[in-house]
Amino acid sequence: MRKWSLDLESMKRKENRMKELTKKDVLGLISLTLLLIVCVFAIHSCAKVEAGYVGVRVNLLGGNKGVDSEVLGVGRYWIGWNQELYLFPTFQQTAAWQGQREHGAFQFQSREGLSLSADVSLSFTVNPNMVSVLFQKYRKGIEEITNVYLYNMIRDVMVQAASSRTAESMYGDGKSDFLAEINQLVREKMQPIGINIDYIAIVGNVWLPRNVKAAIDEKVKAGQLAAQRETEVATAKAEADKTVATAEGEARSKKEIADATAYAILTEAKAQEEANRILAKSLTPELIQYNMATKWNGVLPSVTSGAVPFLNLGMK
Repeated sequence: MRKWSLDLESMKRKENRMKELTKKDVLGLISLTLLLIVCVFAIHSCAKVEAGYVGVRVNLLGGNKGVDSEVLGVGRYWIGWNQELYLFPTFQQTAAWQGQREHGAFQFQSREGLSLSADVSLSFTVNPNMVSVLFQKYRKGIEEITNVYLYNMIRDVMVQAASSRTAESMYGDGKSDFLAEINQLVREKMQPIGINIDYIAIVGNVWLPRNVKAAIDEKVKAGQLAAQRETEVATAKAEADKTVATAEGEARSKKEIADATAYAILTEAKAQEEANRILAKSLTPELIQYNMATKWNGVLPSVTSGAVPFLNLGMK
């Protein structure tokens, strides 16, 4: 009996030790679970602002509810359970909106009331020092700000700028002025809230109704043909003027040669006349007799017509 009682007591002690060990294990498991939960929460609450971005912390609850004015640079930050972190890129952002078939993504009307459209591309940067102002304005991230608010603003500005212009001007040479006004108006609206517009451009050309486009194309073609004709006429006139100028030049050249020749002949004749006059003045009977005497060979001519020239050899 005693042996059985000892065995019973031993079994009870073992059972008590097992219960104590089980409680410790349960408490340890609960502690480990709580620790894991805390670690997961801590990891989840630690947010990172990567290079090329800035962050804005937003308080969702409490007396400080709203946008934190502090702009968060690159690094890790503790974001509480009642907070959210919004990231904004500081590098250049681009967007392009394109329609389908013969209709652009943006519709507007010309001064004549014609329905026009265009595809548009956009490039901009976010001012990192004004991210909190930008978020307070729209309460959205950069993608939604781009594709909703910026899209709507560009559309409204295009409608405003197109209403004072003809379809032909926006389709042709006036497109650059049209875009310049759009860029200026959007830039003036967005710069004070932290978005710097680099450029807004029309992709391709403005879409016009088919009949209007055909009429403008015909007008342009006619203008080009007229310009070509004017060029041809100007070329022909220039060639004619060149021929006339050449002929006039040749005529002037011949006249100058003739004048020079006539002047030379006249000068020579005058010189000869003067020489003859001087020579005639210098001839005297004695000189004539002298020349005859020095040149006569003493033979009389075999044929004469009457009087025979004879030297006067008489001495005075």
